[in-house]
Amino acid sequence: MNKSWFEDNRVAVARAGSARYPVVPPFDPPERYPELASLPGYPADQTDRTDQTDRTNRTYEAVREALALLFGAPDGPGWNPLRALVSPGDTVVLKPNFIKECHETRPDEWEQVVTHGSIIRAVCDYVLLALGGRGRVVICDAPQTDSSFAEICRVTGVANLVDWYKAWSPVPVELLDLRREEWEAKDDVIVRRTRLPGDPKGYAAVNVGAASEFHGISPTHGFYGADYDIETTNRHHRGDVHEYLLSRTVLDADVVINLPKLKTHKKTGLTAALKNLVGINGDKNWLPHYVLGDPEHGGDQFPHGTVKTRFERVMMTQIKRVLYRSPAWLSHVFRPVKRIGKALLGDTHTIIRSGNWRGNDTTWRMTVDLNKCLFYYAGLAVAARGGAGIPDSALPNRRYLALVDAIIAGEGEGPLAPDAKPCGVILAGRNPVAVDTVCAWLMGFDWRKLQLLSGACASRALPLAAFGPEDIVVASNAAEWNGMLPALEQVKPFEFIPHFGWVGAIER
Repeated sequence: MNKSWFEDNRVAVARAGSARYPVVPPFDPPERYPELASLPGYPADQTDRTDQTDRTNRTYEAVREALALLFGAPDGPGWNPLRALVSPGDTVVLKPNFIKECHETRPDEWEQVVTHGSIIRAVCDYVLLALGGRGRVVICDAPQTDSSFAEICRVTGVANLVDWYKAWSPVPVELLDLRREEWEAKDDVIVRRTRLPGDPKGYAAVNVGAASEFHGISPTHGFYGADYDIETTNRHHRGDVHEYLLSRTVLDADVVINLPKLKTHKKTGLTAALKNLVGINGDKNWLPHYVLGDPEHGGDQFPHGTVKTRFERVMMTQIKRVLYRSPAWLSHVFRPVKRIGKALLGDTHTIIRSGNWRGNDTTWRMTVDLNKCLFYYAGLAVAARGGAGIPDSALPNRRYLALVDAIIAGEGEGPLAPDAKPCGVILAGRNPVAVDTVCAWLMGFDWRKLQLLSGACASRALPLAAFGPEDIVVASNAAEWNGMLPALEQVKPFEFIPHFGWVGAIER
């Protein structure tokens, strides 16, 4: 593996034997793969679990196949696919998509919303194999603020999985909630805020400065972030300041393995490797999600300016400011007001608002910035200390892998309320732009029509790829999915239904 993340234009697409997940943690492999015998501490036999295999687990098989396509085929008991990426003694971060414990409107559903624990099991096994008994593994994310991290870990099986590793692995495998705060929301109104321990290593305020995709943009009515407090969002995005509060556990890790869920997204069209970095933030209110107002007035909150949208921009923004500065009991009083507002102005599940449409020109910029922060952190830190800027050595040093869970993906109202889209696919690659471009192809979308991808490809200040989409190579165990990406343009493995704000705008 001679190429850096910046240069690696290959993406593996492994078709699984099934579009179903295994049910019982710790999600054992379907057979005794010979290389696992070399896993330090791995229990050879456990009488309570027969031969430690689960023949229904095609997910493990697909992850293994994706790693083989990317790093070389299994060649016996000594096969160690991640040895070129992970070294003994490393700290390795596994970053799943743990956005929410369940579907937003159908609480019994969750498999199409978050990364499944069986994906984490398979990847973690090969990380531990490469660590050789020395190092540390941290499974971490910053879910949506009104989510329960404990419940996410329970439903996905990850809590049980980590307990299982603790029973035998000489390398610690840890679970970490990166949030500093959790909310309780009722009727879409925040009624309680609870402080959380957050990242034990703390957070770094990373300023992308003039290299930000927001540089030169001064919205008339300001940015809206993730909270009622819009002053915070705009304080961190003005002039030459475009900064993000990011987890030091992630930034300081030797290796970052990104484990996103493939879904449609209301603000970016799709979410996979690039967008999954939203979950390394300590304060999501530092993240601009849209610009207040309509396009005629420099905004992307709504597609058109009407009496209703102007009322919502002015009145609702002011009400939210009052709520942010008020005691908690006032939030409960506001709940019936919110219900009336929803009846008058419409529901986000039926009308376009809050930047949930193809004209959102904000969230893709924030997403690209976050990836710049991760990959160029060493250089940005030097610049922040008054150094000479970003050294060339900062570019190839980040060891990174993205492995996308598309066994059951999400279409329609992603990321929080998608319909299940059984695909039975795992994608893997070392460059997030390449991975997401192939994800768009797999979904039946045109990368050129997605600002997230066209913008990431066009970025020249702290670029995210040394190649263009036309140079991407797809390697697959499905013969019809092999080749240069342009040659596969007419192949539509799956035709995802976009979020309704994107229908007709991004399909091939």
